[in-house]
Amino acid sequence: MNVVSLVGRPNTGKSALFNRIAKKRVAIVFDQPGVTRDRVTREVTMGDRKVMLVDTGGIAFDRSVTRDPLDGETRSQAALAVEDSAVCIIVVDAREGIAPLDSEVIQRVRESGVPCVIAANKCDTADDDWRAHEFERFGLPVFPTSAEHGRGVESLIQDIVKRLPQTGAEEESAKRPLRVAVVGRPNAGKSSYINRLLNAPRVIVSEMPGTTRDAVEVPFKIGSGPDARHYMLVDTAGMKPHTKMSKTSVDNFSLFRSEAAIEEADVVILVMDPVMGPTMQDKRIAGKILDAHRACVVMMNKWDLAQSEGITETKATEALRSMMPFLNFAPVVFCSNKSGYNIRRTVEAIDRAAESAAERLPTGMLNNAIEKATKKTLSPMIKGKRLKIYYGLQVSVNPQTVRLFVNDPKLVTPAYLSYIEKAIRGRFGLEGAPLRIFLKARSRS
Repeated sequence: MNVVSLVGRPNTGKSALFNRIAKKRVAIVFDQPGVTRDRVTREVTMGDRKVMLVDTGGIAFDRSVTRDPLDGETRSQAALAVEDSAVCIIVVDAREGIAPLDSEVIQRVRESGVPCVIAANKCDTADDDWRAHEFERFGLPVFPTSAEHGRGVESLIQDIVKRLPQTGAEEESAKRPLRVAVVGRPNAGKSSYINRLLNAPRVIVSEMPGTTRDAVEVPFKIGSGPDARHYMLVDTAGMKPHTKMSKTSVDNFSLFRSEAAIEEADVVILVMDPVMGPTMQDKRIAGKILDAHRACVVMMNKWDLAQSEGITETKATEALRSMMPFLNFAPVVFCSNKSGYNIRRTVEAIDRAAESAAERLPTGMLNNAIEKATKKTLSPMIKGKRLKIYYGLQVSVNPQTVRLFVNDPKLVTPAYLSYIEKAIRGRFGLEGAPLRIFLKARSRS
């Protein structure tokens, strides 16, 4: 799939233009230089073509512009985005005119050899379009645009589509990648895990908490040809407790993006620290995964450090299952980003969870498992009556949902419903997939 990147100096409106083209609020937009750091990506349709749209952090060669200690890493990510691009959109601020930093950015992008155009942003009305003509001195196509109001964006898109190279039929017909959201507390190792999996510095890693701000999408592929497995890894901002969040809107936007990433994912990886053990914030994040009914894999990262502390897999698993029993369906993988231990096993666990969430449960086999369970253990008596399950039916996948037709739903207890769930899981596995069970009253006839 062709890549189209947006680059430019800080605060020219790249993220706003990215959201306008994507037709969705994906990148964080805030009136402060240096908010975007990583490459934020989204598959979008331009005309009749599917492309990977990439938003980059503002390129600043002087730290005083953004006052961000990670300016160097942000520039590196922007440079890598340009290298991967089929077309590059250089976003400038038409109101401010040509700044020295604009000239430097344009020169560096042109030196890369990537076809590029200039989007003269903040031309909110036709009376502002004259401001864009100043940028024609660089010898590149210039499009007066307004990301805020959508002016000129369609003309920009039409020109970009003409510049895109043709792609093969196999690439155009590639099936939707599996969306995998990587979530957890700050500094749990989410970004390091993605970089280790890709064996490349795809997202910025720092010991400084809060390094990742956007939900950063990273394409990942295993194999080649028609049998290749495609993934979209989503690196998220560390989810802090509300009491520890700063007063800035950036923190709030980051939290919203992380929560949205969970809801949009096919599988969620919950990254935890085995030395620290399950914390209250880990439980809150797990609760959001359950509320979204997403398939889940628990990744115990930094396992090399845990082993040096004398922690075993048995002890860590027992602590997890005891403190977070509601997540017992999720497989646990112990790994280390630093050494690479068990990193490939996390991918196997992701695949199993995705398959479980999409598995079809044959009605006959489902009812056979339920019948055996009810004969083995009768439901408890409530006011002289006992729950009777007549039959069950799978009504949906992703998430797995089963409806049980019973004599009276009020006669069920949470413990007995949990027992039926274990019986269904014992028959079909469903490792990593949440299972919702609904009861509906119906007479035996």
